[in-house]
Amino acid sequence: MEIKSNEVYTTQEVQKLLKVSPSTTMRLIKKGIIRAAKVGKQYRIMGKELLRVVSPVLEDTVGKAYNKARRWVHDGVDE
Repeated sequence: MEIKSNEVYTTQEVQKLLKVSPSTTMRLIKKGIIRAAKVGKQYRIMGKELLRVVSPVLEDTVGKAYNKARRWVHDGVDE
């Protein structure tokens, strides 16, 4: 399946596209990793948002933030 940037997806469609469980999808939305709009009792996610999440640039940014936080914690423990 291909993610179309101007398409609007439901959480079920996102689960199939990203190959993740329903609980993982909701966790990603609740943590703000995937930005979604709530319509009634359901969420809608833009395709460009999914493309942003799976892009290597975001992965690199998250990795750098994780390593920086990890260094900060380890530096605090050593002191």
